[in-house]
Parts: sequence; structure tokens; C-alpha cells
Amino acid sequence: MTRLRCQSGGREVSLPGSLHDYHVHTYLCGHAIGSAEEYVLAAIAAGLDEIGFAEHVPLYWLPVRERDPEIAMPEERFEEYVRTVLDLRASYPEIRILIGVEADYIPGFEEALDSLLAPYPWDYVYGSVHYVDGWGFDNPAYAGSYSEWDVTELYARYFELVCAAARTGLFDIIGHLDVIKKWGHKPPVVPEKLYRSVAAELSRCNVVVEANTAGYRKPVGELYPSAPLLRCLLDAGIELSLGSDAHAPGEVGSGFERALAELRQAGCASLVRFERRNRTYVPLPKAR
Repeated sequence: MTRLRCQSGGREVSLPGSLHDYHVHTYLCGHAIGSAEEYVLAAIAAGLDEIGFAEHVPLYWLPVRERDPEIAMPEERFEEYVRTVLDLRASYPEIRILIGVEADYIPGFEEALDSLLAPYPWDYVYGSVHYVDGWGFDNPAYAGSYSEWDVTELYARYFELVCAAARTGLFDIIGHLDVIKKWGHKPPVVPEKLYRSVAAELSRCNVVVEANTAGYRKPVGELYPSAPLLRCLLDAGIELSLGSDAHAPGEVGSGFERALAELRQAGCASLVRFERRNRTYVPLPKAR
């Protein structure tokens, strides 16, 4: 089989490539629409080779009575989610269907999360930071609290949590790496030193970073990660996956043509492909 060398990590990849969307949600999370089957059909219609589900885990760090069903799926529906996705594999053999999950990193609750995830046959686990010291910064209801921070200090604190998440070893992929910029808040000067430090730490932790196209659909209007951060990641040899963060079937594969062009321009030659938390590598595909 033909082989090529990945510019972003020196790993071997196998031809031909495949186009995947590893980050989609369903109505179960409480803030998305559409069934898992509708997302599979959307992926087939879009010409994708793979679709991976990454539903939000229950809010495991809160007492059950305090868990908001509009933020993440209720714990009693967790097994239903897994079973539904696994059943779809048998129904739609024409597309590769992966089962993943998106888990918030909450300091001090690592063992609780590990116990929650352990029983299930994940293909990958996303680690995401949506909370800075209890503040849900990406929730529109709390976006006004940015005014209480110096943005440069906020970025430093946010990425401190991202690196702490990577060090746990619980996560295969770091999702929407710089989602802290979602509402358009950025330091006055690109924090190049911070980005290089973060990239070095993520490389040491051997985590994959997601190229997440949801940023195109948010006020910030750009890919997660930004171009300067992406360059630092590639320089550090970090491997990438691709996801739309779809919250509606019509968003599956959204922005991929633009993202693939950005990745190619930045020097990325391959993407990571997952199966049962193991990685293989495929050449950076063309959009379809």
C-alpha cells in the first residue's frame, strides 16, 4: 500500500484518505435538534466516509437535582445514546459510524468522570473546557461576564485548564481548543508565547486537537483553532481531527471546504482516524 509521511507528526498514513465529521450532537443533549439517524443520513448525503457522535456527557460533577437537561443529556439516557449509535452501525453499513462522547474537564472530578466513561466502548473521548472557575463562558446567558476579566489573563487561565485536562490522560481529543474566543474576545496582541507553551504541553500529553468548524458559525467567525495557534500546533507535531460540532443535521460537514483549505495552507498533510481509541492516519482529504 502507498505510504506518505505526515508533516504534522512524522507518522505514517495509509492511502486513500477519508473525510470524517467526528463531532455531532443530537436532541439528547437538550440544546440540539435531530435524532442520531438524521445525522447519519445527513452525513451520507454530504458524501462523508465517517460520522462520529460526541454527545455531551451528563453533568457528572453536580448533584442530579441540579443538572440542567438543556446543557447535557440526563444520566438515565446515557445508555440509550450508546445503544442507539451502535445499532445504527448495523443499519447503515455504507458509512462508518463511530461512538464518542464530549466530556467537560472539571478539576477535582477526574475519578468521577473516569468511572462514568469506563463501561462503554468509545472510539474516542473529547475533552472540552466550557467552565472557567465555575463560569460557563460559552453559554449566552453568562457571556456578559467577560467584562469582569482582563482578556489576556482569561486566556492564560483558560489554557491552564486545557493543559490540565490533557494531562489527565482521560481524553483522546481536545475539542474546540480556543473556544474562549467564541464571542469575539481576544487579547490585544496574539499571545504567541502562550500558544507555543500550550502546543508543547499538548504534544507531551500526546493528545489530538480538533479542527472545529463551529467557530465559523459563531460571532468570532473563524476556525477553532485560530491560524496563529494552528501554526504552533503543527510546529509541535500535534495531530488533528475534524469536526463540525453540529447541533442540527443540516450542520453536518459544515465549513469543511474552508477548514481543509486552511489546514492545507498551514502545512497539515493528514488527519487522525479513530477506532476503539486507537489511531491511524489518513491524508488530508478534499472537501466533497
